[in-house]
Parts: sequence; structure tokens; C-alpha cells
Amino acid sequence: MARGRERNMGRGLGRGLDDAGGAGLLGSVVAGAVIGAAGLGWWLLSEAERRRAQGRQQHNLRLGRLQSGGNPLDPLPSSQDHPLEERELHRKVQELNQAIEAVRRQLEQLQPQG
Repeated sequence: MARGRERNMGRGLGRGLDDAGGAGLLGSVVAGAVIGAAGLGWWLLSEAERRRAQGRQQHNLRLGRLQSGGNPLDPLPSSQDHPLEERELHRKVQELNQAIEAVRRQLEQLQPQG
């Protein structure tokens, strides 16, 4: 009969640990959700502020054009206005791709043929 009590006590103790572990897990999940929601909220606010600042900048650029006698509805400068820079960037990308390919070939030669 003493063994029966020990078994029940052992089960009760184990169940208590499971409940405590479950509560700890639940607390961690809730804390993670709160932190995630806070991070998402911060990101959304920063994106809204970035868009607002970008809109102000475009507004100021158009105002400057209007004051200088230009057409404020003309498109803003883009990469098409700088074809030389775009060609230079393309050339550099090609050089990097060639260098990567050369390193890949060297690595293939170093691998044992099996």
C-alpha cells in the first residue's frame, strides 16, 4: 500500500512539472507574440514615415520646378537620365560574375575525383 502512495505522489509531482512547463511554454508564446506584434507595429510606422518623407521630398522637388518656371508634372529624374552609370554598373556585375565563375572552376579542380 505504501508503494501505491509513492506511485500516486510521483504522478502528482510529474503532473505538476508538466503544468509548470506548459505554463512556461504558454508564457513564452505570449511574450513572443507581444514582441512580434511590437516589432511589426514599429516596422509599419517606420514604413509610413519613410513614405511620408518621400512624398514631402517629391512635393518639394515639384515646388522647386514650379518656382523655376518648369512643369511640375514632368517625371522626376530616374536611372534613364544616367545611362553611363547604369552601363558602368552592368560592366562591374559582369566582371564579378566572371570572377565568381573562375573561383568555381578552381574549386572544382581542387575537389578529389571520386
